[in-house]
Order: sequence, then structure tokens, then C-alpha cells
Amino acid sequence: MQKQYLMTPGPTPVPAEVMLKMAAPIIHHRTPDFSAAFKDAIEGLKYVFQTESDALLFACSGTGVMESAIVNCFSAGDTVIVCRNGKFGDRQKNICEAYGVNVIDLQYGWEEVVDTDAVAKTLAENPGVRGVIVTQSETSTGVLNDVKTIGEIVKGYPETLLIVDSITGIGAVECKTDEWGLDVVMTGSQKGLMLPPGLAACTVSAKAWKAYERSTLPKFYFDWMKYKKNVEKDTTPFTPAVTLVLGLNESLKMIREEGLENTIARHTMLAEATRKGCEALGLTLFAPAEGRGSAVTPVWVPEGVDGKAVVKIMKNKYGVTIAGGQDDYAGRIFRVGHLGYFGKFDIITTLAALEMTLAELGYDFERGAGIKAAEAVFMGE
Repeated sequence: MQKQYLMTPGPTPVPAEVMLKMAAPIIHHRTPDFSAAFKDAIEGLKYVFQTESDALLFACSGTGVMESAIVNCFSAGDTVIVCRNGKFGDRQKNICEAYGVNVIDLQYGWEEVVDTDAVAKTLAENPGVRGVIVTQSETSTGVLNDVKTIGEIVKGYPETLLIVDSITGIGAVECKTDEWGLDVVMTGSQKGLMLPPGLAACTVSAKAWKAYERSTLPKFYFDWMKYKKNVEKDTTPFTPAVTLVLGLNESLKMIREEGLENTIARHTMLAEATRKGCEALGLTLFAPAEGRGSAVTPVWVPEGVDGKAVVKIMKNKYGVTIAGGQDDYAGRIFRVGHLGYFGKFDIITTLAALEMTLAELGYDFERGAGIKAAEAVFMGE
């Protein structure tokens, strides 16, 4: 028997309490029981998003809610600024172009942070821009972009929205939707919300609703107004993922009990321990020091080591599933997730498996150094 540890940035482990809640007999979605649960879910989402604006919940993946933001906020021929420094920034650009939205492309290397001064300059030089789109926590790279500063910039443009992909940010890093002036913020269930894949949520500010009124892009399933009108009646316009909504309430309850600030602090500690552990093994971190999020730690594969073999051996021999690199970085980096239902000993276990794997692959390092460094973080040394 091999015990399995899921250490990816999504899907993430699901707590037993949540799984038990989802294992209860199914209920009908047009009943008072579901309406009460759905109402609680919306209020809980507002808590984690830190917003008093509308929160909408969809039965879809994160990509679905990304697409919903484009079709509800813009029209064909509108111009938006897309800030991209990873795979999911690239996806935002692709969605815009699929709908005939013109893109001013602020492209950066995957190891770089979005330049907020460049955002300000681009906005100033391009009157009539309808939106700025940015990924807060880039899953593919571990880079954390400064959406707080970008929010301050975009506040000065009353006709321009700030749309933030925080799919791996919510619950792991600070994201003060209302205070920072973020008009649309998105997340997915299989990340910090500690659920299986299948739900996605977003916030919609008053400014975003004004954009909705002028938007002419086609929309049906993802028409935000359908959801808003139904949320006001504690229900959904289409058949919801009933079981996931019930599980969501349990996970949101757990976050409330821990306290959002404490949840974010836990993620910060886990990320720091992972980084210190990897550096103690002589490994190089991928994301720049000035822009590292707390959801995932990508690490360069050391020279002479087969990066794909690292991921394979850790899973098949030691039962620890981590993520490899994506696109051009496949086999060149590996990614350790610590987003959602993770604790100190998940990191210790992962570092132990990593050490044994690297030793097997012939990498020269001091055995136990990674575990020792992580323990020092956890012990406050």
C-alpha cells in the first residue's frame, strides 16, 4: 500500500469534513434546503473575496469564469490591456481575441513581474481602453503581480475596468477586492476553496455592471444578469453543482473558523518553508524574490537531472504528486503546491520525497538539509 499526497496547485486536497458533507444524499436544487445552502455560499464567498459587491457562482472551471468576464464586460472592437507573464495570462489574451476584443499586449517573461509603471504609461497613452486584465497569482510560475498598485492606477479611469484572475490567489494571498478597487475578481473551487474541480466564482462591482450594460458580445449560459437575478432569490438560473455547493459551505466554514488573515498567514509560512527547504538543497527558485506568491513554489531542475523523472519518481515511488513545468518549461522546472488544505507536515513529507528522488537521480547535496531548513521556519528559528 502506498499513501498518496497531492502537492499540486490544483486540484488540491479536499478535507474529510468537506468530503463527508458531499457524501450526504443529494437534494433537489429547487427546494428551500438548497436555497438556504446557496445563500450561505454566496455570503461566504463575499467574505473570502472581501467584497460587498455581487458574488456570482458558476458550474464550470476557472477558464469558464475567465470567459464570462470578457463576454459580460466588453464588445467586439473594444480595446483592453492584457498583462501576461505566464500560461494563464496568455489564456486571457486568447479569450479576448476569440471574441474580437483588441488587445494591447503587455508581455513579460515567465520569470518577471508585471511592471505597474508600464500599466500606467500604457493607459495614459491609449485613451478609450475599456479594461486592464491581470493574473494576480500565476499558477504556471508562482509569480505574484501587484494588483493593489494596478487597482490604484485604474481607479483614475472611470470607464476602464480592472479584471483580476485570482484563481490561485484567493485564500492564499491578500486580495482586498473592494479596498483595492478590483472590479472583477475570479477564483476556482479546486484551489484555496479546498473542493474538487467544478465551481468557479467572480465578483462584479458597480463599475463592472455599467460595463455590462454596454456590452454587446454574445452570452447565454454565462450571462451575469441571469445569475444576479437568481442570486437575489437564493437560487441559480441553471442546474447547479449541488454537491459542490454543499461542500463549499463546509470549506468556507473552515476558512471562517481559522480566520482569513490566519489562513493567508498559514500559506505564507508554508511557502517560506518550501522555499527555504529547496534552497538548502542548492536548488534555485523560479519566481523572482520581489514577486513570489504563496500558492505554489516553482523550482529550477538542477543541471544534469531529468526534470520529468523528478515528478515521475516522486509520484510512483514515494506517493507525492507535484506538478511539472508547462509549455516551454516542461522538464525544466517542477512546482510544489501548498494552496488550500495543507499543513506543516505536508511540506516536510514533500521535501523528504524530493531529497530521496534527487539522491536517486545522482544530484549531490547534503541529505536532510531541506527538511532541517523547513523545520527552522516552522519553529520560528
